[in-house]
Amino acid sequence: MPPGPQIPDWVDARDLDPAVRGALRGLDPRNVERVAGHLVAAGTLVEEDPAAALAHARAARDRASRVAAVREAVGVAAYHAEDYAEAARELRAYRRMSGDASYRAVLADCERALGRPEVALRLVAEALADDPDPEETAELRIVESGARLDLGEAAAARLVLEGALGSPLDPASLVPGDAPRLRLAAAYADLLQIQGENERAMAWFVAIAAADPEDLTGAVDRLGIEFTDLEDELDEDVDSDGLGTEDNADAAQPSRQPAAPEVVRPLPEDDHRQGRSFDEEVEAEVAELLGETDPPSDGSAADGDEPAADMH
Repeated sequence: MPPGPQIPDWVDARDLDPAVRGALRGLDPRNVERVAGHLVAAGTLVEEDPAAALAHARAARDRASRVAAVREAVGVAAYHAEDYAEAARELRAYRRMSGDASYRAVLADCERALGRPEVALRLVAEALADDPDPEETAELRIVESGARLDLGEAAAARLVLEGALGSPLDPASLVPGDAPRLRLAAAYADLLQIQGENERAMAWFVAIAAADPEDLTGAVDRLGIEFTDLEDELDEDVDSDGLGTEDNADAAQPSRQPAAPEVVRPLPEDDHRQGRSFDEEVEAEVAELLGETDPPSDGSAADGDEPAADMH
């Protein structure tokens, strides 16, 4: 038996679904923990690393191939890893072993991916005849539209989605929480884009993104929108600039424009000695203190007048 990938340290076998753990009771007790660990790793990694998830699922199958839940895990991981032949084979084995027919849309999509759109359409028709629930019906219609497109029947592909979306065929009619209709709307917007109707496609994508805040349909990615946490962004700016610290408190203050230089205009000479330079003022005050000049009298002439002439 091949050893398979090493089970990551973060895996806790106790996280396995109790129903699946119950299905492992027939195994050798020494084998149960390893199979459980591989299944937990596969289920955790299936979205972010499908190839690694498939490796873990295969390792579980090598030790417990007669357990339906193990074959299901391999089929789901193979589908995400785009190994459609193995996905179809394992999901059919799971259906035979469990009686669960819930993967009919996935099986039909595998046939599409394997270049057999006619087989996909037959599987879709058989599934729709059983009146499936709204979620499965939406997925089947999406596969049916894709198969029509594969066959070059673009108008039929569009009619399938428009009929499934129902009336009104208006982006504004989308509401949060209606997952099946949001999935159909996303497929319809993709088809509009394929057919060159980019403006209408964008209107649908915007409406889908508004009604699907968790982006389960991938509309936000299609719009090329990236969300950032404003608080984290501000913190990063503060850290990168060094602002907010005691050493840089002054740098955090708003910048001020430098004051314009003061313009000093010369004043006319007068008896109060205004307009003289600083040096002249100092010399005059020193001379006055030393008694070399007389201090100005109270009867000095008015501002701007010449002194009175001697009356000798």
